[in-house]
Amino acid sequence: MLVDSLPEQSAESAAPAPPASPRRRVIRSVGLLVAVAVLLLVAMASIAVGAKELSVAQVWHGLFADSGTYADVVVDERISRTVLGLLAGAALGLSGSVLQALTRNPLADPGLLGLNAGASAAVVTAITFFGVTSLNGYVWFAFFGAAAVGALVWFLGGSRGATPVRLALAGTAISAALYGYLQAVMIMDDAALGRMRFWTVGSLSSATDETIRQVVPFLVVGSLLALALARPLNAVAMGDDTARALGANLNRTRALSMLAATVLCGAATAACGPIVFVGLMVPHVVRSFTGPDQRWIMPYAAILSPVLLLGSDVLGRVVARPAEVQVGIVTAVIGGPVFIFLVRRRRTAQL
Repeated sequence: MLVDSLPEQSAESAAPAPPASPRRRVIRSVGLLVAVAVLLLVAMASIAVGAKELSVAQVWHGLFADSGTYADVVVDERISRTVLGLLAGAALGLSGSVLQALTRNPLADPGLLGLNAGASAAVVTAITFFGVTSLNGYVWFAFFGAAAVGALVWFLGGSRGATPVRLALAGTAISAALYGYLQAVMIMDDAALGRMRFWTVGSLSSATDETIRQVVPFLVVGSLLALALARPLNAVAMGDDTARALGANLNRTRALSMLAATVLCGAATAACGPIVFVGLMVPHVVRSFTGPDQRWIMPYAAILSPVLLLGSDVLGRVVARPAEVQVGIVTAVIGGPVFIFLVRRRRTAQL
């Protein structure tokens, strides 16, 4: 057979993505620099703008003063919040990119494989049965809940013969069961309902240096693993037969992809709560102008997802002053119409 006669290649050496012209590579590179510039502007806006109105001079004083009211607001609150938004946004964008390539579904997101449901179920269990009340305690339960569901989805989806359809079906079934458990526990426990109500919306307002320190190692490892899988995922996205012909190890690539997505989504969800649509919208929109090459999709998604997340957070702080609208609500309001538009397009951005 033709496949048998092909020389053995590793998944990393497979390069199924069509070669881009020099002009297109230049455009992509310039676009990436523009995206970085936009991200810097949004990050500065996140530090300068908040529910409490401060002038530019007050923000500047808060950044460089050793102590005082402005330093407390700017340094202790806004900078931590901005850093967490940058990290969580990049993690959600990368995990969405990985899952869309893994499942060959251009509208997939971390919720498709039950990762958000696993984190939420773990947090409500911690509140109800273990008496955990602090965000620092939620982080570990949420992370391990997402990790446990990721492992279970991989096991039920067929660890030795996993396919995109099996993984998606397993994730959907587990999500339904876990959300049923979640609702049952919250109905029976008013205290759990009160604490979970804020966490499940998704917010950056509870960001602290300790929370960031807890999730950074997981986000760094998950990001490096996801970026290393860009070339193998290019092969997997072309179909099983083509991937095998190119020498890709399908089971290894899928297992590592599940691990990367679980680590990224689990850590981001643990720190911020389940924030919807970021991991779905950004990779899909990026694919429409970069093409199907994951080597470009992932860097763009890692940069533009924090733009969406921080931009939504800034908008939520401004529209309801002196109160705030949680970022999870803002992304849902933005994401709903965009999702409908993407679904109704004649041509969905292909993998």
